Amino acid sequence: MRITQGAYSFLPDLTDDQIRKQIAYCLDKGWAVSIEFTDDPHPRNTYWEMWGNPMFDLVDPVGVMGDLAACRAANPDHYIRLNAFDSSRGWEAVRLSFIVQRPKVEPTFRLERTEIEGRTQRYTLVTVR
Repeated sequence: MRITQGAYSFLPDLTDDQIRKQIAYCLDKGWAVSIEFTDDPHPRNTYWEMWGNPMFDLVDPVGVMGDLAACRAANPDHYIRLNAFDSSRGWEAVRLSFIVQRPKVEPTFRLERTEIEGRTQRYTLVTVR
């Protein structure tokens, strides 16, 4: 089962050329691009580790692709995603976020239901490896 977070997550993995074109689109819009990685893709884990700083004022996707290659080399069995931020209105807003690398074996999640007092039920997400 594949983790489905961000844009394109229901599609086959993007090639490097497709990733470069998405980065070029973001840069053409004036959005800052950042790279994040994690080994815990739990839906509640919204804060992944940043790889460097967000890349402001870039005009060529080569810089982002270079950082992506370095992040992939340092984290070969982690999830890696690209985020594009729009600050044109004076605050940062995520305009695009998508996974660009997945580990060879992806964890899956199961929902466990526990009945407590009366009709009350508690739901817990459990990682299954």
